[in-house]
This record gives sequence, structure tokens and C-alpha cells, in this order.
Amino acid sequence: MPSKSSLSYQQLQPIALQRELLEYQRTLFTNAGILVGLVMIGTLGYHLIERWSWFDSLYMTIITLATIGYGETNPLDFEGRVFTVILIIMGVASLSYIAAQFTAAIANGHIYNIFQARRQRKMMESLENHYIVCGFGRTGRQVAAEFTAEGSMSFVIIDSDPHAIEQAEQAGYLAVLGDAALDHTLFLVGIERATCIVAALPSDAENLYTVLSAKTLNPEIRAIARASTEEAMQKLRRGGADEVISPYITGGKRMAAMALRPQVMDFVDGIIAGENRSFYIEEYRIDDSSYVGSSLRKASLRSQTGVLVLAIRRADGDLIAGPDGDTKLLQGDVLISMGTPEQLRALNQILNPLSKKPNILRLPRMK
Repeated sequence: MPSKSSLSYQQLQPIALQRELLEYQRTLFTNAGILVGLVMIGTLGYHLIERWSWFDSLYMTIITLATIGYGETNPLDFEGRVFTVILIIMGVASLSYIAAQFTAAIANGHIYNIFQARRQRKMMESLENHYIVCGFGRTGRQVAAEFTAEGSMSFVIIDSDPHAIEQAEQAGYLAVLGDAALDHTLFLVGIERATCIVAALPSDAENLYTVLSAKTLNPEIRAIARASTEEAMQKLRRGGADEVISPYITGGKRMAAMALRPQVMDFVDGIIAGENRSFYIEEYRIDDSSYVGSSLRKASLRSQTGVLVLAIRRADGDLIAGPDGDTKLLQGDVLISMGTPEQLRALNQILNPLSKKPNILRLPRMK
């Protein structure tokens, strides 16, 4: 399998765009060849017919083709005037053809697509520690909306439907037309530099192929997939998905919870989603040796920042809900904390936010 560094950007572009750019490049080369050919014919003609120097022949050819009208460089014989008439006719016809080709390229969007491709290439190359959303259907749209609400995240959308890509771009999202299950599409969106991929395609098979491809190209990436059946959930987990979500199962659980505990669900929804949140929940890993072995009371995280530690996930997977002041902090513990954006940013000065890449700051934006 070729590495990303061994592939050119042209190789990674969608096939349709590659063909369009190649077609326009052929047109440019053809037009340039016509102009160079006319200059060579004119220069050679004047040199052979009028016995002029190469420079005088070239100069006469240029002012003739450009229709500047400076006058003859040297007096022309009858044969030279006939050749000049033919050269003028050929020049006018060629320039008209080239102008028509250029106008058609603008009208058909070839020029625009070239600039868009260059702009997209620069944006893709600048992505680092970003999120990839595969599919811009109902699930993908909601994921993109929640990512946007975070305010400090970079993400890119992949979809094979041009209409969906157009809608994503109209919403202000960075989007790429292509098949998310193909390696070259994932390379195009910087899979090797991404933090997480969300497979929200309508087909379970497509999501499975996407997860397999993503994990093959970047084993460290976190993969979250959508599944429509319990069987598909099991297969996606075996395929390498870190988390598998079924909209039907999750939706049913939330509906039941809303019916039984409406106030609790309103509070939970208010801190995990939406744009106008007062409180946020974040995850932090204990990596600083100065806190390992200390109790929560001795660490004084609450008094220093105001952040409330809701739970602690041990490195072995055990969950301690509602830890008290005597709870010990161990190496690799994950603190599930709640607070305002300002409080969480203060805690970030003490602890690193949970991530496989510690330099990622995925905290809520300041109000």
C-alpha cells in the first residue's frame, strides 16, 4: 500500500475532478502549442522568403500576430506580403479559437474548479488532529452541528452525493466528494493526522468498510460508527470500531428516560449538547506524577478551579461515581469533570484534557 507521502495530490483527488483538470490542461497545452507554432512558422517564413535576420523575422511575426500595426520592419516583396496576409488570417483565426476556449473554460467552471482544488488542497494539508465525518445524512448533519457548537474543533465531511456536498458547503463546512471506504479518499482528508472518524453512512456495510479502512491506515484513530441492527453493532465492533451507536436503540432509551425522568434528561441534555450551555463536561487523564497517589481533597482541584469531579474511570476500566475527598488518584485515571468554560480552562492549566494526542485542546469556547 502506498504511503501518503508517495502519493501526489492529483492522485488523491476524485476521479471526476482529475479528468476535468486533465482536460483543461490539454486545452492549455494545445493553445500554447498553436501560438508557439505560429511564431515559429512566421519567423522561419520571413527568414526564408525575405532573407531577414532571425531577430527581424521574429519581431515582424510578433507585431503581425498581435495586430499592433507598427509597420513593416523592412520593405516586403510580393511574396512577403502574400505570406503576411496568410499569417494574419492564421493568427486571427487562432487567437479567436483560443479566446473562445478560454471563455468556455470560464463558463463551464474549469477555472473556478482549479482554484477551488488548490484552495481545498491547502486546507486539507493544514488539518491536524481533526475529526472526519463520513456521510452527510440526518445523522451526519447532527454530528456536524454539534461539532460546530463546540466552536474550537476542525472537521471535514465526506459524502459520495454531490447534492449533500453542496449542502455541506453552503452550511460552511469543509467537505470532500468521494467514497469514504476508499483509501485514497481517506488519505485526501488526512486520515493519518486525524483524531477521530465518525462513520454515519446509511449502510451498515459502508460503515464497516470505512472503519476497516480507517483503522488500517491509522490504527490510533478513534472510530465511532452508526449501526441499524444489533448484528451490525457486533460486526462493527469486531471490525475495530471503538464505539457503535444505534439510533433506534439509543432513541428508544432516551424516550423512555424522558418519560420517566424528564428533569434529569433536560439537565443532561443541557450539559452535553447545544450552543447555549452554561456548564460543560470534559475528560482529563492523570499523567502528572505530582498528583498520583494524592487524594481528591489533597489535590484541591475543586478549590483551585471550581470544577466538580463527577466520576473517576480507573485505568482497568472500573468506574467510581461521585468520588469523595478520600478517593485516591492513580496513574492513568480519567476524571470526568463538570464546570463552566472558564473553570475547565483553569483546570486545563493543571491537567491535560483526555486525548491520545496530549497537545489537543478541545475545551469549550469562552462566552
